[in-house]
Amino acid sequence: MANVQYYDVILKPVITEKSMNAMAEKKYTFLVHPEANKTMIKEAVEKMFDGVKVASVNTMNADGKTKRRGMTYGKTAKTKKAIVQLTADSKDIEIFSGL
Repeated sequence: MANVQYYDVILKPVITEKSMNAMAEKKYTFLVHPEANKTMIKEAVEKMFDGVKVASVNTMNADGKTKRRGMTYGKTAKTKKAIVQLTADSKDIEIFSGL
């Protein structure tokens, strides 16, 4: 695996209706680096956000969708999402507070 630093692991938050409803249960969804594992994601979240303790990390891989442009076929990029469950005594993640 390439040398992936903790600030390269989390690409962006996923903002959907389902992920916003899960934030009430202290579950936050992020788009992450495709080669990142659960321990790397846990360390990255705890280093990037102060006062945050991660209880568990669930990941899912999504294959690229097949797209067609004229007569040629191609695929979009593969993605990886992570749902991070925080502990009960953990602080909330601040980037989601204004949404």
